[in-house]
This record gives sequence, C-alpha cells and structure tokens, in this order.
Amino acid sequence: MNRRLWQALPLVCLCLLFVFASPGQTLASSYATSNEELAKQLGEKSWDKLETAITLLSAKGDDESQKILTLWLSGQLYIEKKTDRLVTGSKSGRMYLISDPITGEDFGEVKKRSLQKIRINNRLRNAIKSALAFWDLKSEDPKKRLQAIKETSKNIEADALSNLEAMFEQETDNDVRSALAAAMALYHFQHGNDEAKLESLALLSESDDPIVRSTLESAKTSTENKQILQSIHTALADMDRRQSYYSAIESVFFGLSLGSVLLLAAIGLAITFGVMGVINMAHGEMMMLGAYTTFVIQSAFPSLIEQSLFIAIPTAFIVAGTVGILIERLVIRHLYGRPLETLLATFGISLILQQAVRTIFSPLNQAVSSPEWMSGSWMINDALSLTWNRLYIIGFSLAVFLTLLFILRYTRFGLNMRAVTQNRAMASSMGIPTSRVDALTFGLGSGIAGVAGVALSQLTNVGPNLGQNYIIDSFMVVVFGGVGNLWGTLVAAMGLGIVNKLLEPWAGAVVAKILVLVFIILFIQKRPKGLFALKGRAVED
Repeated sequence: MNRRLWQALPLVCLCLLFVFASPGQTLASSYATSNEELAKQLGEKSWDKLETAITLLSAKGDDESQKILTLWLSGQLYIEKKTDRLVTGSKSGRMYLISDPITGEDFGEVKKRSLQKIRINNRLRNAIKSALAFWDLKSEDPKKRLQAIKETSKNIEADALSNLEAMFEQETDNDVRSALAAAMALYHFQHGNDEAKLESLALLSESDDPIVRSTLESAKTSTENKQILQSIHTALADMDRRQSYYSAIESVFFGLSLGSVLLLAAIGLAITFGVMGVINMAHGEMMMLGAYTTFVIQSAFPSLIEQSLFIAIPTAFIVAGTVGILIERLVIRHLYGRPLETLLATFGISLILQQAVRTIFSPLNQAVSSPEWMSGSWMINDALSLTWNRLYIIGFSLAVFLTLLFILRYTRFGLNMRAVTQNRAMASSMGIPTSRVDALTFGLGSGIAGVAGVALSQLTNVGPNLGQNYIIDSFMVVVFGGVGNLWGTLVAAMGLGIVNKLLEPWAGAVVAKILVLVFIILFIQKRPKGLFALKGRAVED
C-alpha cells in the first residue's frame, strides 16, 4: 500500500503543479494574446476601424480599457514593430523609454523608428473623450461628474440617456442635477417629437451651456414648425440677455484687475512724487526688477514653485528698495529743485537698468510659472468664470494699500513723511531729518514697485520693457487722484481700470486709452489738484 502511494506521489505533484501553475500561465498567455490583438486593431489605418476599436474598449468598461484610452488620447500609445506589442513611449533624449501600458513593466529604450505611433485625429479625440466621460459619470468628485456630463452632452445616444436618467434620480449635487436636466432636455430636443421639443426648450432657455446654444443656432435653419422656431428665438434672446449681463460683470472684474495693477504701480510713485516732488522715470524699472527677482527665485529653487511668491514678495521689496535708495543717495539728492534735470537723470537710469537686464538675462522675455493655487478659474456658471490669479492680485493690492496706510498713519516714519509732505521747512526746523526721510521714502516707493513687479509676473511674461508698459498709466493715476494722496490713488486706479475695460468692447483698446487720456486732460483743466487735493511741497512750489 505504501509502495503504491510513493509511486503515485509524482503524479499527484504533477497534477498540483498544473492546477496551481496553469492559471497564471493561462492569464499571461491570455494577456499576451489580447495585447497582440489590441495592437493589431489599433494599428489599422482606417479611421472607421479605429473608431470601432474605441467603441469596443468603451463597452468593456474595465480599468485597463480606460487606461488604454487615456494613453491614446495623450499621444503616448505605440506599437513596437519588432514584437508587435502595444507599449507606452516617452521621449528621453534621442531615445524612447517604453513600458507595458497596463502593468507598467519597463521594456527599456528603443529608437523612434522602432515604434509606430497609434493614429489619432479630432474625430477620434472626441470619441475617446466621450468614452472616458462614462467612467467619470460614476466619480465621487462632483466636478468630474459635471465635466463628464458636459462631454456626454455633445453626442447623447439612447443608451446614454437611460444612464443619465438613472443618475438624475440619485444625484444630490444641485449643479450636477441642473447639468443632467439640461443634457436630457437637449436629447429630447434633438430626437423627440414637436411636443417634446417645446417642453425641452422651456428648460434649455435657462441654460448658458455653449453646446446648448450651438444646437439651438443650428436648429434655426432646419426647423419648419413656426411655434418651435419662435420658442428657439425666445430661448436665444434669453441667453443673449444673460450673456450681456455676465459680460458686463466680467468687464468690471477685468477693470478691477487692471486697476489693482495700476494701484500697485502708482502707489509708490504717489508717495515719492508727493513727498519729494520727483518725477521718477525709472519707477517702471523698479517693477521690472521685482519681476526678475521672481524669475531668479523660481530658477534657483525649481522645487519651490508653490512657495516661490511668498519668498519673492519680501525679496523683491528689498532689492527694488535698495536700488531706489542708492539712486536717491547718488543722483537725485543733488538735483532737488531742478525737476527737468531730475526727469532726464531718472530716464537715463531707466535705460541703464534695462540694458543691464538685457546683458544679464538676454533681451528675450522670460516665463514665470504660476503656483497651482493661482491657476485655473472660479466657474460661477457656463457663461461666467473669474481667474484665480486676478482675484488674488486684487486682494493682494488692497492688502498692500492698507499696509501702507497703516504705516503712514500709525508709525513714526509715517508721521515724519506726512510732516515733510505738508511743510518741509517747518518739519526740518522741528528736527525731522528730511534728507533721511527722502531716502527712505524713495526706497519705500521703489520697494512697492518691486512688489508690483511680482504681481505682474503672474499676468504677463517678464521682459526688459515690462515697466515701460505701465509708467505712463501710473503717472495718469497719480495726477488724476491727487498728488501724494493714497485714497485718491486708489479711486483713480480702480476708476480708470474699470472705464478702460468697459470702453474696450465697443471702442477698442487703443481708442479707449485715448478717450481716457482726453478725459483726464479736460478734468485737470478744471481741477488741477486732482480728485483729492493734498498740500505738499510740490503743490506749494
């Protein structure tokens, strides 16, 4: 008996080995086969066959298919010619790193000619986006669900409608429910009878989705039913009315954003002009130095992009403020009482600073990255969105304004500055070191200009001529608001910014600036001291 057991033992072991080993071998063989078959399908040259492959992948509904479609959409899917297998490829120098698209297994490096890229065009991109949207419809993130619904709305099929209806019953987020209702109404408008179309139009007229609008615009030319056509015109009129309202809000927002930049640019100029009576033509270059400080910090610490602005703001203030103090001590202090010579000297300094930057950094514009928390927009609805970078800059400019107001009102330095502004001779006779106040005031104004440069680096490219684009507008703000008056500078900056943006849609950017300039000239003729007059040395002279 024992002898028979020992004889049967090898056979039992062989059976166990087959039982436990064969599933893995079968799975590996199955995956290899599916990979080769998929590579063959995706290697087709016919666009129709490729679209069929997308439909098949979408029908599977598994994570592997989603990954394949995502890689295909991003242009990272290839076929290795030697092995006829599907791989992902990423460029590394002159070579390509390839790996398995599902498991991520590394296959090493190959030359570009060893790979065949999976073809894609706009038609296939739209098909892939629609297929991927079905996965996002089940996402826990409401934003992803909302985006998926908008993507699905572009081409809703009957089977997709049932999914949307089932989703509508369970959805709790109000924005997502509204998007679902609009998507279902859009389907009924496109595929329903006349009665269904009329019912759908009542809901679609409340939507601001561009897809809904384009669908209604297309339907105007193909609809023969007069009642439906009238309802379409009514719906489009409602959309136009809301769009005009949102466009006005957007123009005011952009005006506030422009006003915030002008405030940051002009507030330092208002201080130096009010206290010292100096027309500083190099003020724009202080902004340029602040912007380049941000660029240098991001270049030196590329891993700290998210924190770079918090480092750049005080650094730019110190750099620009120090340069401002040096300019005042070395040049301007010898030219007090001679405004024309001061203007020419500071203009020459501005040219020197521009050329120095061109020599050090090159004359080309430099790109400054925005942190993740400043990227993107605040989507209020389909017709109105406010960019985060402009919202932050508006808040930042107001914070700088309030900080400066606090310094002038509640610090010893601010008291001395106001005394010198109102009556320099009396302040000097009372023991206030007017020469030191001049230097620190010029440094403070230049430092604030440097901080303005940090803000500007988030709105535009950094270049040697950055400051020249804002220096004239800054002087306009200072003169219009009242020389040396901070509240006047705030009102003038925001007012000119909003008026500019409101005029631009119908007059154009150039004509709008001309109209604003003409208005300021006429206003100064009637009120030479500006909106808020302030007694100071420049006024007394």
